[in-house]
Amino acid sequence: MDTPVKSFNPTKHLKEQFVSNLTGSSMFEIFALSTALPALILLRHCFCFNDTNTRKISLKKNDDMIVGFMSWKAYMATIALDFLIIVLPMLLFLTLLSEWTSLCAVLLMLLLIFCSAAKRYGASLYLKDGVDSIRTNISSYRVCIMIVTCLSILAVDFTIFPRRYAKTETYGTSLMDLGVGSFVLANSLVSRQARGFSMLKLRNALQSTSPLIILGIARLVSTAGVDYQVHVGEYGVHWNFFFTLAAISILTSIINVPPLYSGILGALILVGYQVCLMHGLNVYLLSNERGTDVISQNKEGIFSILGYWGMYLVGVQLGSYLFFGNSKQVLRSNRWAQIRVWILSLSFWLLTMILDRIVERVSRRTCNAAYVTFVLAQNLQVLAILMLSDYIPGHKISVLEEAFNRNLLASFLLANVLTGLVNLFVDTLFASSVLALTILVVYAFVLSFAIGFADFYGIKLKFW
Repeated sequence: MDTPVKSFNPTKHLKEQFVSNLTGSSMFEIFALSTALPALILLRHCFCFNDTNTRKISLKKNDDMIVGFMSWKAYMATIALDFLIIVLPMLLFLTLLSEWTSLCAVLLMLLLIFCSAAKRYGASLYLKDGVDSIRTNISSYRVCIMIVTCLSILAVDFTIFPRRYAKTETYGTSLMDLGVGSFVLANSLVSRQARGFSMLKLRNALQSTSPLIILGIARLVSTAGVDYQVHVGEYGVHWNFFFTLAAISILTSIINVPPLYSGILGALILVGYQVCLMHGLNVYLLSNERGTDVISQNKEGIFSILGYWGMYLVGVQLGSYLFFGNSKQVLRSNRWAQIRVWILSLSFWLLTMILDRIVERVSRRTCNAAYVTFVLAQNLQVLAILMLSDYIPGHKISVLEEAFNRNLLASFLLANVLTGLVNLFVDTLFASSVLALTILVVYAFVLSFAIGFADFYGIKLKFW
């Protein structure tokens, strides 16, 4: 009689059920979260000073050649302070303070107004409009998205994380639904196309995306090897996030259009895809029935590429329009961009509500038109709030943000590895609130200090 093989993950099916059949939260709650989380970064900017003990000594303006920091102790102390002001409160908003999101958002904005007014009183100098300002805002936005994503991918496995923040099964809006869409949009806003550079040829694009394909295969093999929990309804049986990013890059290189017209092409793709969804494709994609062929096995991941590609193309035109204009890598005036980002964010929120009620409800699983406008609205809102930093006299980007910004890919990969290790060695479903919060704080601490350590020594993970 054969001895049953011991599974690395005996509660796999329970964990999959724990993140299944969820309906999300309200758009208003997402709006409140999208206010509170970037407000924490702004609050840290209020108290960031030009401390030469924690700033890099560089031989180039773009920090390609990094000599080091003035002081290891001062640097780590600053990282710890950044962690306490930015990362830890974010974690609390996603767990213990989740029921008071709206109140926290209001209080944080009032605190920011008070701090800004206090700093402005008697201040003769403050940051003017310019390239450095808007580049800092974009960096803070990308880091904010990354930190929230890294915190959420582990927190979702504990009961302390509200189920309404986890990914929805079919229709609805939630915090984690924004993850992959935010990555796609954040990349498009500062992409080569948005900056006015010619797109890579197909051969070069394949070479450029090869790390993503390798990571996608590695994730597939590793999750199968340790019997890790995977919600099939998210992308399909074999598909994952990395394959989607690679597919978008390859499609964009095949069909290359100038930034001025990329938004039009993206809108046409989204409209055409939405028409197909409304004529029966959504029923097919949202059903649990699967055939034996590759397309049927991975229908969600494959068909949703159209939605993400349309989103990417729209993001390219928005990035060009808002930040770069007709000149390569020349950023526009920050004041010019601020007004338009706010207008666009509010417009996309309005459009999302209209599409959600009249056309089809928001669905991350299919990446329909309402989901695309939802991602655009939320991301532009975060960016618009971070742009308010220009009204804080003498504000500086935090050291932790600089560290994450230089190693965004590494931070995401490390977060996935740490999340997998925690799930394999800890029964997250039955962990008490105290134990769950302790693990999450240690996880966030290790992640922050590991990225800070890499940045201190000039280690940068970049494949292309």
